[in-house]
Amino acid sequence: MKQPQPRGPVSSLLLDILNGPEEVQPGAANPREELAALTRDAIDATEDFAFDDDLQLTLFCLFELHYSGIDGTGADWEWHPDLIAVRRLLEQAYESQLRAATTLPDLPSPTSADVAAGLFELTGADGGPSMSRYVAKQATEDQIGEFLIQKSIYTLKEADPHTWAIPRLTGRAKAALVEIQADEYGGGAPDRMHAALYAQSMRGVGLNDSYGYYLDTVPAITLASSNLMSLFGLNRRLRGAIVGHLAAYEMTSSLANRMYARGFRRLGYDDAVAAYFDEHVEADAVHEQIASRDMAGGLVESDPELLEDVFFGAAAAAVVDTWMTGFILDAWNAGTSSLTSSAAVPA
Repeated sequence: MKQPQPRGPVSSLLLDILNGPEEVQPGAANPREELAALTRDAIDATEDFAFDDDLQLTLFCLFELHYSGIDGTGADWEWHPDLIAVRRLLEQAYESQLRAATTLPDLPSPTSADVAAGLFELTGADGGPSMSRYVAKQATEDQIGEFLIQKSIYTLKEADPHTWAIPRLTGRAKAALVEIQADEYGGGAPDRMHAALYAQSMRGVGLNDSYGYYLDTVPAITLASSNLMSLFGLNRRLRGAIVGHLAAYEMTSSLANRMYARGFRRLGYDDAVAAYFDEHVEADAVHEQIASRDMAGGLVESDPELLEDVFFGAAAAAVVDTWMTGFILDAWNAGTSSLTSSAAVPA
C-alpha cells in the first residue's frame, strides 16, 4: 500500500518511525517511546475514537503491517514490540468504545439452531439509514463513485480479516468458514475473487483500483469500519467476535447487493460493473445459512463461552455500519461530498 498522508501528530510520528531506522543511536531520544506517550495523550483527549482521523489512521497503518505492508517500510516493523504495544493501546480504546456503544439482545441457548435464530433476529432489526436503498433509488454518478471509493478501503482486500480466524477454529465451524472463504477468493479462479470483481467495478466507473489508492480521501469512520474487522480478526481472544461479524455480513448482504446492482444499472452501467454485486446476491443467499448455523452455531456449540462474543461481533458490525452510513448519507443529503478531498474522484 502506498504511504498515506498523516492526519495528526500520532500518525505523523508513526510514519516517520516506519520510514526510519530501527536502531536508535546511543544517547538519542527514542521516537517509539514518544509515540507511546503521544498515543496515550491522544486517546485521553479524543471525543470520539471512531471518528478520530489521527488515531484511526494510526491504527489502520499498524494493522496494515500484518497485511500487504506499506511502501518504503521494512518488514521487520510488523512484530516490533514497541509498535505492538502502541497498537494494543489503540485496540483497547476502540474495543472499549464499541462495547459501550453496543447493546446485546437476550442471548439464546448455545445450540446451533438457537444461535442462528438469534442472529437472524438481530440482523433483521431496522438499523437506521439504508445505503443500499439510497444507491438503488437516488444516488448520482458522483455519489456512486464515492460509494465505491468508501467501500474500497476494505473490499479490495475482501475476506482477509476474516481469514485470520481459520486456524483459531476447529471442526464444523472451521469447515464452514473455509467454505465461505473459498467462495470469497473465487474458488481458485483469480478473476472471480471478490476483491478482483470489485476492482473491475471500480475500473468500470473510471476509478483507480490500486489497493489503498484512496486512503487519503476517506473519513475516519471508513477507516474505523475496516479497523473493526482487523481488531477482531487479529486477536485470538476475539475469535467469537470475528465469526459474529462475518455472520452478520453474510446474513445482510444478499438483499443489499441486489439493490446496489439495481442502482448501478439505473445509471446505465453494464453487467461487468454490476458483477461484484450480482455475485453477492447469489453467493450470500447460500452463505447466510452456512454462516449462521454451521459457522457461528457450530462455534458456540463447541465452545459455549464464546456465545456473547459472537453476538457482540454481529452487533458491533451493525453499529459501525450505521455510523458510517449515517456519515455518508448526511453529507449527500446536505449536498456535499462524503470524502475528505474531491481529488479522490477521477477526471
